[in-house]
Amino acid sequence: MNKVLFALIVGGALGIIDGSTAWFTPEARPMMAQIVVGSTIKGLMTGVLIGAFARKVSSLALVIAFSLAVGGLLSFWVAHMQGKYYLEIILPGSLVGIITGFAAQRYSPAKPRTS
Repeated sequence: MNKVLFALIVGGALGIIDGSTAWFTPEARPMMAQIVVGSTIKGLMTGVLIGAFARKVSSLALVIAFSLAVGGLLSFWVAHMQGKYYLEIILPGSLVGIITGFAAQRYSPAKPRTS
């Protein structure tokens, strides 16, 4: 399994968990299905971008920094569209990015190099 596919799976799974945290905001409970679907899509997008970057870069620190930026920016975009709940959206979204980047760089199977 390559890094992009691995990061896609991790990002999607963490996106589901991220969306499920909306349950702790009582005003968001009526929209749980839309929030979970949106967070899953955001997690999948995060996973693809991070996986592609992790495939090109071998530094764990650079991948984590990129992952934080991607997760934070995508989450900021969603929060900005809502106009509120910035901390409640950006914090878990950034964590999704960091965890996805760490997992993609550290735990995805290495591709054998051929010379």
